[in-house]
Amino acid sequence: QVQLVESGGGLVQPGGSLRLSCVVSGNFLAVYTMGWYRQVPGKERELVVRINRDPVITYGDHMEGRFTISRDTAKNAVELQGNNLDYDDTGVYYCNANVEDFDEVVGAYWGQGTRVSVSS
Repeated sequence: QVQLVESGGGLVQPGGSLRLSCVVSGNFLAVYTMGWYRQVPGKERELVVRINRDPVITYGDHMEGRFTISRDTAKNAVELQGNNLDYDDTGVYYCNANVEDFDEVVGAYWGQGTRVSVSS
C-alpha cells in the first residue's frame, strides 16, 4: 500500500515563508513525478509546482518566483518552499506522486492535505 505522508503547514504571517515536506512510503517499484497542488477557498485544486526524476520542474500559473521544490530521489521525498506569502495563498496543500506498483501500473497518489493559513 502506498502512502504519502505530509508535514509542515500551519499559520504563516503575510510576507512569511512555508516549508512543506512529503515522503512516499509503502511497497512500490518506483516513484516518478512528485509535486504539490493546493486548493484555496472558492477555487479548484491547482498545481503549485512538480518535479520529475530528470529533474525537470514545472510551475503552475503565477507560482514561479515564490515557490520552489526540491527532491531527494533516494528517499522518495519532496519539499516545497514558499516565500513572501500573502492571504491568497491560504488553503490546503496536497502532495502528489506518480508511483509504479509491483504490477508495473503507474498511479497517481495524494497526501491527506495540510492546511496553510496566511494571517496576521
